[in-house]
Order: sequence, then structure tokens, then C-alpha cells
Amino acid sequence: MTESTGEVDGVWGEIDGRVITFPMTVPDVAVATVMYDVPLAAATALLPGDAFEIVETAPDTAQMVVAACDYRENPWGDYDEINLGFLARPRGAPADVIGSFVYRMPVNQAFTCEAGARVMGFPKTVEDIEVSRGKDTVTFTLSTGGELAFRLTVPTPQSQTPPVRIAAASYSYLDGVPHATTLEMDMGEPVADPAGVTLELGTGVIADELRSLGLPRTAGFASWGEHLGAVFHLGEPVAPHN
Repeated sequence: MTESTGEVDGVWGEIDGRVITFPMTVPDVAVATVMYDVPLAAATALLPGDAFEIVETAPDTAQMVVAACDYRENPWGDYDEINLGFLARPRGAPADVIGSFVYRMPVNQAFTCEAGARVMGFPKTVEDIEVSRGKDTVTFTLSTGGELAFRLTVPTPQSQTPPVRIAAASYSYLDGVPHATTLEMDMGEPVADPAGVTLELGTGVIADELRSLGLPRTAGFASWGEHLGAVFHLGEPVAPHN
């Protein structure tokens, strides 16, 4: 395994003989996005380090974001991924600076796990993720150590409305240094009915963390999109804010 000391002409380096380049374009991914209002204190307890802070979206309230992704075409493989995180910002940044900090990112392939951790500092782990589709729903089932952690089912409304591309920042620690990865990602349209979202919790650390946030509860937002695209840029260290 080799890596460069920085980005040169878009090339980060190599992992297991595969060249890592940026910007990284994802041509085809299906994504279920669900948002929950959760207690600010409980969310803060799950945020590692002190370089970032949870965004208070209402008094004593944080916004949890669950993004369940079925990558069909991706330079790092055809894999499934679940992002568990919160709206956040670098500590001391202005109020209009809002990104997300993903505190857990299970995937079901080894290469994307290693690449995501080494290149972006994302907290990826290899777990068992199954995606099943019903007539009007999609279900993502996460298991760890052979035990159910959670099962998320989201309605899949159909629409001819094109997806909306948004710009965002995802925060992480890369080798202990606070980083921000900028990306442009399509959001599925139309918005799904949050009342149709179900979350079943199992056992283990992840399930216990979600229970500490007061889940399961009714979602505040849900969306689903097929054949979405995204562009990831090489992350950069976060400048300190006074």
C-alpha cells in the first residue's frame, strides 16, 4: 500500500494497487434519507473530539440524519452504506456554517472501508447490510456480529421530477486532524411521507446509541431517490475559528 503526501493533478495515491483520484464522481446511487429531531445533549455525547459542535436546530434539539445508500456505480465499488450523523459545524464557526458529522458509517465491502478511512477519515466499518425492495418501500437491514442492529424501512414514491443537487460538507478527523470533505449530491424527489418510515432496533452498541437518542420515533423528514449522482472532493483541514 502506498500513498502520496498530497494531491497532485487530482491523484491522491494508491491503495491495494488502485489509484485514488479527485474529484471522485459517483454515477449511480439510490439513497434513502431520514431526519429525526433528537435531544441535543444525547447527540453531543456521541460526537467524538472537541473540534466540532452539534447544530442546535431548536431549543435543546439536534437534527439526526440517517442516509442509507445503495451504490450501484462507484469508483470504490458496488456496495451498500449507512451514514449515522448530525448537522454540525466546526466549533466557533458562524451560525450559517452547517454541514454534517457522521459518527458511524457501516459499509459491506472492505476496499471502500479502508479507502474511506485512510483518504477521508470517515468512520467506516465492515458490517452486514442487506437491501430489500417491496412494491412501495425499501428496507435497509444492518447486522453486526450476526445480530440485528436495526432495520429501516422507507416509502419509495415515484416521480418524474428530476433530483435536486445540493452542496454540502462532511466533517471528520483524518489522522486526528479535523477535516471537511466537500461534495455535491443529488437529493431524491419527491419527499416521502415521514409517517411511513419505520425503524426497528435490535441489540448491540449501535442500537443502544440510537435508543439513547430517543429512537425509534416519528421521523421529521424522509426522501428516496434512484439513479442519483454525487461528486466528492478531496478533504481539507478545517481552519480554527476564534
